[in-house]
Amino acid sequence: MCTRTRSHYQVKDVVVDFEFKREPAYTVAAIRYVGPFRENHLRKEFKELVSWAKGAKVPTGKWIFREIDGPFSRRPDSQRRWEACLVIRGKARGRGRIRIKKIPATTVARVVFDPDKVSARLVYHGLSDWRRWRKKDRTIKGIGPTREVYAGDPWTNPRAWSRAEVQYLVRK
Repeated sequence: MCTRTRSHYQVKDVVVDFEFKREPAYTVAAIRYVGPFRENHLRKEFKELVSWAKGAKVPTGKWIFREIDGPFSRRPDSQRRWEACLVIRGKARGRGRIRIKKIPATTVARVVFDPDKVSARLVYHGLSDWRRWRKKDRTIKGIGPTREVYAGDPWTNPRAWSRAEVQYLVRK
């Protein structure tokens, strides 16, 4: 990334670093979607979750886009399973398609980045290759599905969007 200052260009560093991290368990309100990846992936499901949370007066936290099947799924693209998860605090009851569930604590390989400065495709491929290398050198034993984590609504909150977090579940 470059910025112009008077008569020359100054290069600003963009750092993307991969790391392992232990993620805590989360209680979430979740809606499952079955089908191929689409551009506005899970947006409709998140709108339904937010509307439910406001109506039920349930405090919310992180937004988690979960891939259920993982990278080695044999399901056809039209049958892939995804979940929109909204972290909740306190007690709540699901309604309709909304299920209350617990996502267990787990170790993840992760990267935090700004999608406006670094291509998501680059991040996914880089993280995928890094964790494959870590599996080969036996730092990790297994690789699971991916999830994206945001501090809020990535479609309307620029801060949440600029701190996108991609996580691959791993087994150490």
